[in-house]
Amino acid sequence: MKRDGYADQRLVAFVTLGLVAFGLVMVYSATSASAALGDGDPMSFLKRQAIYAFIGVVFMVLAARFDYHRLRYLALPLVLAALVLCAAVLALGPPINGARRWFVVGPASFQPSELAKLALCLFAATYLARRRSPRTLGELTKPLGLLTVIFAGLIVVEPDLGTTITLCGMMLAIFLVAGVPVRLLVVASGLAVAMGLLAIWIEPYRRARVFSFLDPWADAQGAGFQIVQATIGIGSGGLTGAGLGEGVGKVSYLPEAHTDMIFAVVGEELGLIGATLVIAAFAILAITGFRIAMRCPDPFGKLLAAGITALVAGQAAINLAAALGIAPLTGIPLPFVSYGGSSLIVLLTGVGVLLNIAVNERVVGASVRDRGRRDGGSRQARSRGRGGSTRPRSERDVRRVGRPRRVAARS
Repeated sequence: MKRDGYADQRLVAFVTLGLVAFGLVMVYSATSASAALGDGDPMSFLKRQAIYAFIGVVFMVLAARFDYHRLRYLALPLVLAALVLCAAVLALGPPINGARRWFVVGPASFQPSELAKLALCLFAATYLARRRSPRTLGELTKPLGLLTVIFAGLIVVEPDLGTTITLCGMMLAIFLVAGVPVRLLVVASGLAVAMGLLAIWIEPYRRARVFSFLDPWADAQGAGFQIVQATIGIGSGGLTGAGLGEGVGKVSYLPEAHTDMIFAVVGEELGLIGATLVIAAFAILAITGFRIAMRCPDPFGKLLAAGITALVAGQAAINLAAALGIAPLTGIPLPFVSYGGSSLIVLLTGVGVLLNIAVNERVVGASVRDRGRRDGGSRQARSRGRGGSTRPRSERDVRRVGRPRRVAARS
């Protein structure tokens, strides 16, 4: 497993750093003209993105060298800090394009919802690794379902429906890997979809986005403008594209070309070949990340790896679907490629944790709740074999603790 783990670690690191480098090139291509016309410096966006990328890579390297088991102790403080920040930004954050999503300090900005995704992933993995997987809707709700609803509600109010969808998709992946029954997840997903539809219906701009997605050409100069221009840009790229830096859609046609619509710039300038390579890179990340999760013998590492992978892959899938016109616009960036500091730094940190999980074979014994005790306390997990725990164990004799037998068999 260790040899395969190092191969997966190198592959994830190579693809991630490749996407970051590619993102720097595309951010410069998408912003150089508008930046030159604005403040006279065509490299202003590139410089800021390069600083974010450097900080993110440093965090990734540190996280890759840090024993991920110790992150358990940060789970509760981090999720509480994320809750406070998500609530505070609604009152203290400056309105930018009609939304309160960022704290702005000088030239730097911070988006609490990005931290919330990683914090909730860590807390969910810590909680589920020590307990039996939920079997009823009540068990699923307390506390993870309730915590997810609180985070989702705060982020929707910002408003940021795309991040909310990503958050719920990440939690769905963690629950699935934890062994929660599929029928229970179907019920929970149905409730989440119902709340999402309600959030869309009560906000006029969200309704306009959905209707424009269904027929963007009906209002090509209004609500459907961004989808129409993205479609034209990707379609005009053909097989090989117009050439790097030669696209015209980013200049005066495509809104937010350097953030949530950067894939349209890729399609126009690098064509079908470039767009396919980007999609393939995220597919490799997803496959390798989930393979790391499935191979991890530690329940906490397995759940954490699955959550991080679902976070990156889910956000990429939502962004790509919106740019290609097969899903409504959500306004979330393409991981590692789009311009944005908070998303880049947080996701690179998450990838660093994934790199550590890939080669860290240590299994931490967890306490499981003793339902036979009246005081509701916990007991240490013990071996169920006839010889008890006195039998010497080899390195490969992995002790599966704190997990139901049926789930462990799937791992």
